[in-house]
Amino acid sequence: MRTTVRLDEGLLTRAKQEARKRGETLTSLMERGLRLALSGAGGRRANRPVRLTVSEATGGLRPGVDLDDMKSVLDRLDGIR
Repeated sequence: MRTTVRLDEGLLTRAKQEARKRGETLTSLMERGLRLALSGAGGRRANRPVRLTVSEATGGLRPGVDLDDMKSVLDRLDGIR
């Protein structure tokens, strides 16, 4: 079916570039995007609890690291980078 869609010029330019990069038509890119949006797969995801792993390593902090003195911690991190 043929229809007219008004798009932001910048968005249209980016979409054309993406379609060209993928080797597909602008129409097929738009159809795929609409299908994804309408399927709900591209939308918000339900918040699921995150399970954090707990380290069982022993040894503690490096010598000289004091977590109560964040300035010294950040200074050490700057030295690592």
